[in-house]
Amino acid sequence: MWKSLLKNGSDFLTRQQKNIFSAAVVIMLMIAASRVLGLVRNRVLAHFFTAEELSLYFAAFRLPETIFEVLIFGTLASAFIPTFTSYLSKNQEKEAWYVMNAAVNIALTFFLFLAAFLLIFSNPLYRIIAPGFSPNQIATTANLARVLILAQAFFILSYFLTAVLESFQRFLIPALSPPFYNLGIILTTVFLAKKLGIYAPTLGAVIGAFFHFLIQIPLAFHLGFRPHFIFDFNHPGVKKIGKMAIPRIVELSFLQISKGAELFLASLVSSGAYTYYTFANSLQLLPVGLFGTSIAKAALPSLSYQAAGEKKEFKKTFYSLFRQIIFLTLPLSVFLAALRIPLVRLAFGAANFTWESTVQTGLALSAFCLGITAQSLIYLLTRAFYALHDTKTPVKISILAMFLGILMGAIFILILKLPIWSLALAFSLSSLFQAFLLICFLNKEVDFFSKELIIFIIKIAFSSLTSGGIMFFFLKILDRSAWDKKLSFLGKFGLALPVTFDRFVLDTRYTVNLIYLTIIVCLIGLAVYIFMIGVFKIPEIKIFARLLTKITRPKIISPPVSWE
Repeated sequence: MWKSLLKNGSDFLTRQQKNIFSAAVVIMLMIAASRVLGLVRNRVLAHFFTAEELSLYFAAFRLPETIFEVLIFGTLASAFIPTFTSYLSKNQEKEAWYVMNAAVNIALTFFLFLAAFLLIFSNPLYRIIAPGFSPNQIATTANLARVLILAQAFFILSYFLTAVLESFQRFLIPALSPPFYNLGIILTTVFLAKKLGIYAPTLGAVIGAFFHFLIQIPLAFHLGFRPHFIFDFNHPGVKKIGKMAIPRIVELSFLQISKGAELFLASLVSSGAYTYYTFANSLQLLPVGLFGTSIAKAALPSLSYQAAGEKKEFKKTFYSLFRQIIFLTLPLSVFLAALRIPLVRLAFGAANFTWESTVQTGLALSAFCLGITAQSLIYLLTRAFYALHDTKTPVKISILAMFLGILMGAIFILILKLPIWSLALAFSLSSLFQAFLLICFLNKEVDFFSKELIIFIIKIAFSSLTSGGIMFFFLKILDRSAWDKKLSFLGKFGLALPVTFDRFVLDTRYTVNLIYLTIIVCLIGLAVYIFMIGVFKIPEIKIFARLLTKITRPKIISPPVSWE
């Protein structure tokens, strides 16, 4: 019996997810787990540290993550996966592993040079990108960054393994890695925060990154990976990766400039502003990760195969995925905006997180919500270009959108002197602009945008806004604090609210009541949304049934590769 259980467990972990829906659901569930743990992580951080201290912690990630994202994210999705997959499709696994080892060794070499530079020049660099921080805060941030460099070394190795496993259409193990990273930060903070202070979660990030890497090694070895010390710049596969990656590396370099600008501007607003911005961003990334990243990551191998010879299937698959992302993310963005204050209070409400912090984070979250669907579509649109072996077009558009976002952020913060929510608004507007241009240029290649799609978007938008409006109405009706404020004038006449008042509303000063209120309002909003899309006869309603089936009965079926 135990052998059978172990075998079934092993088969489940190593099984291929051949169709996009199965792969996306696996990634979706793991991203949901990771995002929930991410919220728990931030709640733990808010419990142990003030917003000012956390701004230093989050700022410390800026430079180490820049090195990692430029070197690795600039190579994997846009260049490595399509190249590695092309060798697998030709049954040239030996060549595929050779190219993988060469790419890893080259990336690590570049990383070591950049890491040494950061170790030496952290202080002056942070004085430039965080001018609002005091000298002591700059010194602390620089020291935290030096520790975090080690975490990025583990991530370089880990994300290469992630790319390999996803190329083999094994999505579960890579999707399990992020929760281990968050657990490392949570546990280290809980047990060591009193002794190490803000260095505790920093050490936790290193430990979490190590486990992020460690969990993927067994399956990679099972599939044939063996590490070799190879430096071959002249191999055609390595050259192809380099050629395809250059535009993406340029794009991500500008993206890091954009993120550096966000830190620069946020530090000038207040010492806690970067924390509010980061916390709001972590909430809005939940739907983006669930339905944007997961679908796009699951689709890339299939789109790459189809782009090589089945252009009609490519168009059909992409069009279906495009609709699915809009169908799923647009209502969620409205839900987040309507429930911004309860969600922020539930996610981050702690002794060190004040009501002013809650309000500022909630306002930033509302501004982020405007761009959630656009961000989700950008993931799919850029990967469609990658599958077509065009990395230059999305890069040019991305750089243009980034400059627009930086310009708007500078105007809002430096000239108009607006609070931190204006920085989130600038990000959302630039995301909308980027998605619009990507759609226009991809439509020239694939011709997927139609009158039918426009009508579909209008129906989804109307259904989402209707459900959001009703949610906001019930949120105010059921929240006692809203009634207390509206009826506070009674006190001037020596009157008070009736005793029976508590039977009809919830006192949201208590966490349990706040949870009840959030769940009730969410269920009302979901019911209204489902009713509206039923009235409009939108066929994507079937996705709810399919998601529930996959989650409750996770047997993997392997039809031809498609979302449908």
